[in-house]
Amino acid sequence: WRSEHIWIELIAGSRKTSNFCWAFILFLGSLGFLLVGTSSYLGRNLISLFPSPQIIFFPQGIVMSFYGIAGLFISSYLWCTISWNVGSGYDRFDRKEGIVCIFRWGFPGKNRRIFLQFLMKDIQSIRIEVKEGIYARRVLYMEIRGHGAIPLTRTDENLTPREIEQKAAELAYFLRVPIEVF
Repeated sequence: WRSEHIWIELIAGSRKTSNFCWAFILFLGSLGFLLVGTSSYLGRNLISLFPSPQIIFFPQGIVMSFYGIAGLFISSYLWCTISWNVGSGYDRFDRKEGIVCIFRWGFPGKNRRIFLQFLMKDIQSIRIEVKEGIYARRVLYMEIRGHGAIPLTRTDENLTPREIEQKAAELAYFLRVPIEVF
């Protein structure tokens, strides 16, 4: 949302389609591994696709059970981040008041709410960090005098070079600060 004096940008958190898909796939896969390992221990067919006599409990059944349990832990971690919507929040730039507010939701606990507030006069620049290659990474930062760089985009957000340049240019123009590229 933008007006002449205020710019508010909502930041998407963990509630993304890809996270739902990965959590679901990981849950089903790890549950399958755990059931196969358990059926090899019990000597019964808990899953009709894998007859238990073909899988020996030691060492295959133990290893499959271990992978199943580990996968269930990772899947539950993903489901928790999705339900708490970790990383979501907003960036608020108010030229009229001269204040920048950055808010993010974290994990439950004492510091669940992350709220940063700065004066606009302390903003040195908008910085674009670009790393190309197999794991391309394009992140937009705000350089604050005495506080360092604060990321404004998610590190896993796949913006094209044109999109990140346009976003940086619009924000730098609104804040009246220069752009740095790293």
